[in-house]
Amino acid sequence: MKLEFEKNFADRGEIGASVCVTLEDEVVVDLHGSDWTPDTVTVVFSCTKGATALCAHLLASRGLLNPDALVSHYWPEFAQNGKADITVAMLLNHQAGLPALRETVPDGGFLDWECMVGMLERESPFWKPGTRHGYHPMTFGWLVGEVIRRVAGQSVGSLFQKEVAGPLGLDFWIGLPPTATPPIVPVTPLPPGKVAREHPLRTAIKTAGSVQSLYYNNTGGFFQRPDWDTPAAYAAELPASGGLTNARNLALMYAPLANGGGALVKPDALSRMSSVASQGIDEVLCIPTRFSLGFMKGVDDPLGYLRIPESAFGHSGAGGSLGFADPAAKVSFGYTMNALGSEALLNARGQSLVDALYRGLLR
Repeated sequence: MKLEFEKNFADRGEIGASVCVTLEDEVVVDLHGSDWTPDTVTVVFSCTKGATALCAHLLASRGLLNPDALVSHYWPEFAQNGKADITVAMLLNHQAGLPALRETVPDGGFLDWECMVGMLERESPFWKPGTRHGYHPMTFGWLVGEVIRRVAGQSVGSLFQKEVAGPLGLDFWIGLPPTATPPIVPVTPLPPGKVAREHPLRTAIKTAGSVQSLYYNNTGGFFQRPDWDTPAAYAAELPASGGLTNARNLALMYAPLANGGGALVKPDALSRMSSVASQGIDEVLCIPTRFSLGFMKGVDDPLGYLRIPESAFGHSGAGGSLGFADPAAKVSFGYTMNALGSEALLNARGQSLVDALYRGLLR
């Protein structure tokens, strides 16, 4: 793996990155490159969804949250405008039909929890819930996060710190408190003109009124300025995209899940985490995707790939970051970087490290 990590810098445009692997709950690979230190963190975008989903499964393991229950059982105001039959599981597996908002998001709205929750309460689904699936890039965080808040009586970020990050000793935040001052490296967007090929998602984003255009352009300026690498965004709780961490802490978060659940969840929860709950052509990403309840499963398509074993589950992040658990191999993996790639899901940098991991396991 060290060789592939070095090739990423030499041949694949890596700027700064970290990769970590645990085997049977022991760290066996822990690398960082360029100006990164072992403590460097960055925004890991949708890898944050894995942490949020873990919080939901933690509550389910304790008998406090039923994934098959209606969302309105926990959040009565949600049952407006065609959403009365949506279950918690549909939020987790991207079948709820709420990947975007039609109502105009006010400037800075993504950083205002109550604003976003109220807008989602008023929104109506883009398709009949449960009949199709489509990735909920940002709304996943407020939808699942508000259910967690109603059940736990505290925010996702607070619950995650108290029940996951704190006990495991993780440098991983969903909402950075003023007392935490980790070294943060901003992400580096792909330079204009560096996109290798046109993707159906990019074409759809350019189509006025499409769900893709709405999710990307109706953000209160969040994507357009962009706002994700600002102190206000670091402090806000963005459970779909705003997590700050690095590869070591992603791998350490998934390590208990690769080894029976540890103190986080009961063993039977691992089945819900790893079993495919929705799959097929994604209504939003325009490629095949597969999800369990809150986690991505492996998929292999020329336009968007995440080649991990069927026993594995986790989540990638925009630009190519990744964290996952593989209970069959008792392995967990984390990869983070600050140079964003253009591909959907993984790209050659992250995939080369995953491939090197499994080549090593087969020796």
